[in-house]
Amino acid sequence: MKKWLIGIGGFILLIVIVLAIFVKINIKDRHPGYELNIDKKAMNSVSSFKAGFAALPITPTIVDTWNDVNGNAKYREKDGDTYNDNNNNGKFDAFWIAGFSSERAANGVHDDVWARVAIVDDGNTKIALVSLDAIGFMHDDVVDIRKQIPDESGIDYVLISSTHTHESNDLLGIWGRPPFESGVNPEAMSYVKSQTLKAILEANNNMRPAKLAYAQDLTGAEDLVKDTREPQVKDSGIRLIQAIDTENGSTLGVIVGWANHPETLWSKNLLISSDFPHYIREGIEKGLYQGDSLRKAGLGGITVFFNGAVGGLMCTHPSIGIKDIFTDTIYNEPSYDKTKAVGYKVALLSLDALANPDTIIENPTISLKAKTLNLTLDNPNFVLGAVIGLLDKGMTEWKKTRSEIAAFTIGPASFISVPGEIYPEIVNGGVIAVEGQDFKIDPIETPHLRKLMPGKYKFVIGLSNDEIGYIIPKSEWDVEPPFMYDPTGPYGEENSFGPETAPVLYKEFVELLNDL
Repeated sequence: MKKWLIGIGGFILLIVIVLAIFVKINIKDRHPGYELNIDKKAMNSVSSFKAGFAALPITPTIVDTWNDVNGNAKYREKDGDTYNDNNNNGKFDAFWIAGFSSERAANGVHDDVWARVAIVDDGNTKIALVSLDAIGFMHDDVVDIRKQIPDESGIDYVLISSTHTHESNDLLGIWGRPPFESGVNPEAMSYVKSQTLKAILEANNNMRPAKLAYAQDLTGAEDLVKDTREPQVKDSGIRLIQAIDTENGSTLGVIVGWANHPETLWSKNLLISSDFPHYIREGIEKGLYQGDSLRKAGLGGITVFFNGAVGGLMCTHPSIGIKDIFTDTIYNEPSYDKTKAVGYKVALLSLDALANPDTIIENPTISLKAKTLNLTLDNPNFVLGAVIGLLDKGMTEWKKTRSEIAAFTIGPASFISVPGEIYPEIVNGGVIAVEGQDFKIDPIETPHLRKLMPGKYKFVIGLSNDEIGYIIPKSEWDVEPPFMYDPTGPYGEENSFGPETAPVLYKEFVELLNDL
């Protein structure tokens, strides 16, 4: 009897040890000792300014397709769904689309998803600005790419952001088959990293003498976005920088900043797509077409789209009808026509604004501040996701994870790099404290960040160098009933690090901007 008990005890101990090792591996610090602290002041004058652009696809190759028996856009064998084993390997090689819900397997590709890069260099500071068509990209993965960039590139800082498209393959992990299957395909992730690295180096090789044209349209795209949570504050202004070759006058590239969830195609789409950023970029580069007829010429070059303050949540909701820019047709239901109408409208406003830019600078100067942060994971779902390996997010210590913020200027434009989906009221003002809040406090995140940002053109780059979820004003934090807004309960809070995230980030941004 005693030997039997000892055997059972030993077996249980072995399981505990195995589980402990499993957890330790999952949450280990991926980059021990990594810390970034950059402080580069703008020079008084610049004799030569250069810019370079590049774009490489990061599109997964969809081999196996599947048959959605009940039309719910979820691959479930128990529902009778079947797959087509097109490579005859005896298994379903699925690419899980990120966004909305898990188990949404891709059935093909509508348009490529991209790693797009803009590099600017004033002779003293060189910054690479990267935009990935992805729902998000973890900080550890950003550092993986940075560590492969050769020192001789001369790049001082690499920023890698995500457009947050809900129609591309999962690069975070939580959209596979629940409860334990990660949605990340390791080969696809490796491909994204290698293509992003190549795009950065290609843009660096493409550097040309350039001048910058600045423009913005702060109101024209407002009707394309719905704020689905009070208070009604949007970040719908379009901000633009066009890099023009000073030797031949051609467009090297355009940087576009606008805030909206790229989820116009909504939850039943089964094709890989960058959503409306595809049409923004195509429209600015190649022009706007009605059928086969070119209606407005494009600028050429490479357009790089950056998303902004999309917390709240900002989206082209199915309840919003979008009018075609050339006809009276209004698209209500999610579709590629509706998505194109959104992208073309932003492209049209951008082309009109750049036709008469507010400012043209021959040799703009660059200043840069960036720093590593350790943030607390107060969300038990995020902790559990890391522990079981769904989220490949290392911890520097228990419930602490490395992230990053930055602030920089390029001539009269200023930028803040935000590691998640920040609520627009923190950026543009309007943080509230109303009956029903969990913390009986006045707004903390005031004055709003754009008030503190220098220059005329104030870009917010969201989902930048990380994806930590929603960044919610603490006075609006609401997980305890009665709920302030939604009687069914909070959504943003379920997808946030926790109530202290916004105050911590706000304080850090204030310090960066005051020093900038």
